[in-house]
Amino acid sequence: MSKQLITLIVNDDRYDVAVPVHATLLDVIRDELRLTGTKRGCTSGSCGVCTVQDGAGNALLSCLSLAIEWDSRPITTIEGVGRPGELHAVQRAFLEFGAVQCGYCTPGLIMTAKALLDTNPRPDEDAINEALAGAICRCTGHIKVKHAIRKAIEGLAGEGADGA
Repeated sequence: MSKQLITLIVNDDRYDVAVPVHATLLDVIRDELRLTGTKRGCTSGSCGVCTVQDGAGNALLSCLSLAIEWDSRPITTIEGVGRPGELHAVQRAFLEFGAVQCGYCTPGLIMTAKALLDTNPRPDEDAINEALAGAICRCTGHIKVKHAIRKAIEGLAGEGADGA
């Protein structure tokens, strides 16, 4: 099996790892870097539980991306959102509205919501629905998630764009 040495910049930390050329970003994040907040779901890009963010703040399905494509490019996982004792506005809103339920899809939903608000700080209902279209949650049906996103919009407007 051919491996390639790459540098991943995940949550502002640098990791030099040798990865099989066919390894997905999801596999490397979970299995090599041991950042297990990013979940494995469908592995076909249909459920959104593996969502992370690229350096521009866009949502990225890590199950569909090869790790070698992210050599020296920044990525944020759920572990890089907020700080210990200081949750991001999206995380606070998810807790407030009970949008966490069983929790399996929660990291992907938070990353999806954060990516939406990072790239569109004042999304309308259509933009929220479009962002959530690729994120499946069997427990909440997106109702509580949508309430949380609307609350996070208000929270971020009061805190500034960084959400801290």
